Amino acid sequence: MKYIDLLSTLHKKTNRNYLERVMDNEFPKAKASFLAKKWGKEYWDGDRRTGYGGMHYDGRWKPVAKRIIDTYSLTDHSHVLDVGCGKGFLMHEINLLCPGIKVYGLDISEYALNNAKNEVKDKITLGCATNLPWPKNKFDLVISINTLHNLQNYKLHSALKEIGRVSRKNKYVCVESYRSEEEKANLLFWQLTCESFCTPDEWKWWFEMTGYDGDYSFIYFE
Repeated sequence: MKYIDLLSTLHKKTNRNYLERVMDNEFPKAKASFLAKKWGKEYWDGDRRTGYGGMHYDGRWKPVAKRIIDTYSLTDHSHVLDVGCGKGFLMHEINLLCPGIKVYGLDISEYALNNAKNEVKDKITLGCATNLPWPKNKFDLVISINTLHNLQNYKLHSALKEIGRVSRKNKYVCVESYRSEEEKANLLFWQLTCESFCTPDEWKWWFEMTGYDGDYSFIYFE
């Protein structure tokens, strides 16, 4: 198990006004979070204050896909699972860079599945990370990016166990975290769907408790 930063470059490209977001009168935080947690159009393609503000394919996931392929030496014989794949943009980029590879996805959002990239839509399953509908040791690599922190603490155990169960080799998860009171406040102000607010040490405790032995990284709101 090791720390591998595959996401921070992409994460830092977004400018965030934390106070503006938390003090919005039209979409106060409770209302915005309520709408976002429906995982429907409001979250994916609605107002920026209730989610992504329109998640459209623009190729931004290509560098991340390249780093994943290189880091885990993926080939056209590899089987990969993306837990919390959303509309499948990362899946699509991996397919483009490594033709022939078998990439599957899972997401809790029916809206995301229905509006997924056409090239990978038939490889996405509707479901929850706590119960992955694949057999033991199915995948060479299981990834979960910006997803597990959306689970309540009592569900994290099952999700991390499930990731370990279906992977026969490599695993990588990226979750939101904080290292200071300032980063904690920023996370609280910005997040809409986060349920598990953990420091890096607390996340590592979860990994140890569940026997998760894969790689990991954290997203910070600096």
